[in-house]
Amino acid sequence: MSRTRAQKEDKAGPFFLATLVLWFVSVLFEILFHRRSQLLSIVAGCFFYQLANWVVRAFVSRDPLFANTSVSLLHSTITSSSVIFILANQWLKNGSIGMFEHSQLFGGTWPWAYPALCFSCGYFAYDQWDMLHYGLYSGWIPSILMHHLILLICFTLALYRNVTINYLILTLICELHSIFLHVRKVRRMAGVRDAKSKIVMAEWVLNVVTYIVARAGAHLLITAKLIWDAPKFGKGIELPLALFGMFGMNFLNAFLGIDLFHAFKRERNPQNTNSHHE
Repeated sequence: MSRTRAQKEDKAGPFFLATLVLWFVSVLFEILFHRRSQLLSIVAGCFFYQLANWVVRAFVSRDPLFANTSVSLLHSTITSSSVIFILANQWLKNGSIGMFEHSQLFGGTWPWAYPALCFSCGYFAYDQWDMLHYGLYSGWIPSILMHHLILLICFTLALYRNVTINYLILTLICELHSIFLHVRKVRRMAGVRDAKSKIVMAEWVLNVVTYIVARAGAHLLITAKLIWDAPKFGKGIELPLALFGMFGMNFLNAFLGIDLFHAFKRERNPQNTNSHHE
């Protein structure tokens, strides 16, 4: 009864589902009518992560949240590894000189950056569908659905226009931190909750360090770079869209940091928070 009532009261779901359908039609239109075959990597990403979800549900657990989190962990691992590979490859081939110049970040495309961005874009579309299908969100304006919508808009417009690809690859370094977010969720769903164990403490250290360096710090530096190079962007939509996306990400990062702090306090003092559910 409560699930049915929640579905009836759900106002966000239909809106985000409609935007996802429009997004998918847009991608298919670009592939079929504009012959943008390189965008097939987006479709490949959608099917790959959906297949991974089916595998988890078939062989590990049928719990939708566990399957979703496990696939998110897979995406974070693949994407962060891809970003590190792309950056290291570019550094070793050409050195660091000019690597982060505006001309490179805005108009250039490092080897493997375009397909990596497409594949990750496919994941965010799959994840949006999976959360909508199983109701893995809450609130009038679910932050996770809004996060994915912002990313899908920014990523696909950049891919269509073939600009700011390298900028967006840099933003994906935050997936290094997402690994430990998802590890924590999977670990807790598996029943491992001893906050004093060495493994859990090591996980928290890595969680905090990567949050500061790979998520909050990296996104603030990218935002500062955008503001510093603003006069070099010209009069197109790229700068307003990039700033909108980064300010949105920084806003979400701030709330994520607060949530992490409270989660750490709850795990360290479980006797005071028995009534809370994470």
